[in-house]
Parts: sequence; structure tokens; C-alpha cells
Amino acid sequence: MSADLQIYTKNLELTDRVREQVEKKVPKLTRYIRGIQSTRVDLRHEPSARNAQDRYIAQITVRGKRFILRAEERADDILTALNAALDNIQRRIRRYKGRHYRDRGEEMLATLPEPEEEAEGPAIVRRKRFALIPMDEREAVEQMELLGHSFFVFYNADTDTINVLYRRRDGTYGLIEPELG
Repeated sequence: MSADLQIYTKNLELTDRVREQVEKKVPKLTRYIRGIQSTRVDLRHEPSARNAQDRYIAQITVRGKRFILRAEERADDILTALNAALDNIQRRIRRYKGRHYRDRGEEMLATLPEPEEEAEGPAIVRRKRFALIPMDEREAVEQMELLGHSFFVFYNADTDTINVLYRRRDGTYGLIEPELG
């Protein structure tokens, strides 16, 4: 795979078996979509307060020049979580390609987050920086769904303002249009 593959763990030892599975299966994503520049695999173990069993979490983030796709899955063991995340990211790639090629005349762009930075002080525990790329509300909904997030910050090309799109509890969407006070 010519794209960069990074593996990160938290509260989990990266065994040879898990590393081999990641290095064997993740590069195959290039079969589904061209232009992958980097792939990040985050594997972690977190005790679950709701479930008596501990949980393993696998998150895969695929970045290209004009897209970013992410999938996260949980399971009772790390390999099951990894395989489920791979299935999920393949579905997201198919959905992205379907929309991208169907809407050929309209360029679909994603925000490209920069690497996370360590926060200083106790109040801010995570800080992200990303490029705001102009898009309309429909494209913002598609990007939010592709990323699997419940909210999405974007530059609204129709109004020349920064907006926040969010999913409401009833499944509909809300849009926040900030104004300086």
C-alpha cells in the first residue's frame, strides 16, 4: 500500500497477531477507493460502566485529497472490533463513491482535520484544527453521515458563513447559524 498506515493503541498491547491482521487487511481498502493518502487505525480497551464485560474499540480513519471517512466499532475482543470496523469503512466507501460519482457535476469536499494536539490545562482535553471547505447544506449532511458524527462544522457556500449542522433526537437535522453579538 503506497498510502501511509499508522497504528495507535491505548490501554492495549499491540500483539504480533493484531499487527499482522491490521497490516494484512487495511491496505486492501485501496481496492475499493483510489486516492487514499493515509490510514489511521486506533485500537483501545475501555472498561464499560454499562456492560460487565470490558470493551475493545477499533476506529479506522481513511484520508484522501478530497475525503475523510471514519468508522468505529466495539466488541468483546479487539479482532472482532477490527473486522467490524473494516466492514463498516467498506460500506462508507461504497456510499461515498456512489454519491461522489452520481453527483459528478458537483464537487464534494470534506473537512480535513489536522493531527490532534495535546491540550494545556484541565478544561480543554482535546483540540482539533481543520480546513473549512465551502459546501452547501446537502453536502454537509452527506459529509456528517460519512464521518458518522452527530454534528458537523462547515463553511456554508450559499450564505458565506460558518454553520453547525447537527442531528436531532427525532432523526431530523438542525442548523446553527452563528452571528457576532
